[in-house]
Amino acid sequence: MEIERKYLIDATKLPFSPEDYPVHHIEQGYLCTEPVVRIRKDNEDYFLTYKSKGLMSREEYNLPLTKDAYNHLKSKVDGRIISKKRYVIPLSRFITRGTCSDLKIELDIFSEDLQGLVLAEVEFHDEESALSFIPPVWFGEDVTFSSEYHNSNLSQRTVL
Repeated sequence: MEIERKYLIDATKLPFSPEDYPVHHIEQGYLCTEPVVRIRKDNEDYFLTYKSKGLMSREEYNLPLTKDAYNHLKSKVDGRIISKKRYVIPLSRFITRGTCSDLKIELDIFSEDLQGLVLAEVEFHDEESALSFIPPVWFGEDVTFSSEYHNSNLSQRTVL
C-alpha cells in the first residue's frame, strides 16, 4: 500500500536549497489512467507501475523494466511525458515531535510544460499517521484528497 499526503509548494518559500539533497531525474508517462499504468525512468532505473484507485491510500506495484522496454513503451504513452527533479529530504530536519524520524519529503520540481509546479509528498507507514500529520509551516495547500494533482491526471491536462 502507498499511503501519502501531498502538498503544493511555493518554491520561493523553501527554507533550504533543494540542491543540497539527493536528486532523482524522473521522466514518466502513462499507458492508462484508469487503472493507472505508468512507465518511469528514475536516473538510470526503469519501472512499470500499476496503481489502484484512491487518493491518500492505494495499492502500488512496481516491476523493473529494461531501458529498451521503457523506450518501446514510451512511444505508446497517452498524454504528455512528465519530467521532474525529485529531491529526497529527511522530514526530521523540519519536525522534531512525533514518530516521523524515518520519514522523507519527496520534493518534486516539474519542468517543461509543467514548469512552476512544485509538490511535496510524504509517505507513511499507516493511515493513522498520515491523517494526524502536521506539515512543516512552509508546506502549502494540502492537495492529498484532490485527484487533480495525481501525476496521471497532470499527464492529461493541456494547461496547468
